[in-house]
Amino acid sequence: MNLARSSFYYKAKAKSSNEVKLEADLMDRIEAICLEFPRYGYRRVTQQLKHDGWQVNRKKVLRLMRESDLLCRVKQKKVATTNSNHCFPRHPNLIKGIVINRLNQVWIADITYIRIKTGFVYLAAILDAYSRRVIGYAISRRIDAMLTLEALRVAIAKRKPGPGVIHHSDQGVQYASTEYVDELKRHGFEISMAKVGNPYENAMMESFFKTLKYEEVYLWEYETYKDVIERLPNFLDDVYNHKRLHSALGYLAPDDFEEMLLMQQSKEVPS
Repeated sequence: MNLARSSFYYKAKAKSSNEVKLEADLMDRIEAICLEFPRYGYRRVTQQLKHDGWQVNRKKVLRLMRESDLLCRVKQKKVATTNSNHCFPRHPNLIKGIVINRLNQVWIADITYIRIKTGFVYLAAILDAYSRRVIGYAISRRIDAMLTLEALRVAIAKRKPGPGVIHHSDQGVQYASTEYVDELKRHGFEISMAKVGNPYENAMMESFFKTLKYEEVYLWEYETYKDVIERLPNFLDDVYNHKRLHSALGYLAPDDFEEMLLMQQSKEVPS
């Protein structure tokens, strides 16, 4: 068979007790990460381990997660929630093809629903497109302009942006309404909207809502409005913004990414 004699007689060395203990400790930490972030894949788990000080490669993490059946298997769903049948003015897509390279350059907004036993609860959210950070959100039983206005006002109060920020959304009536557009113009926003029926023009929000559903909503199976208003802010503020690692941010959480940017800017300012 053209095999070397040494290959035929090769026997794998048994792991030392220290190696066995290290692997057991590593497995404990992997399980703890998967418990806190049930939808993390092996790449994000590897990055979290490196953040924690572990010297480990993703092949080993993949092997350990596969052996312990910790690899998540997510089925994708697509749900349409936009009502674009209205008489309000529509605006062109201003962010198509542009390079987003700073905070408060582009804000993206959208609405999703959360099913409960008695019906639906709606979440309006706004993200900073550069840091992926949730900068404003509102929760309501009603899907109307007041829901989106509340999320916008929270974001403006937190960020206090100057004029020129691009606000990007779909063409839903909640974002095209006179009240909402007037609020945007009053604060100097440029208004951008995705084409009807093209989710790729607001793909970042689609990705965010997918994360929200699979890593929080579907796991906890909210039953009442009280469940939503008590748990959802914790996920948005303490988990998604503060802890969850994003591959697009170099495997940093949005809060850490923005903090890093502020530190870089302070170093660039001459003393």
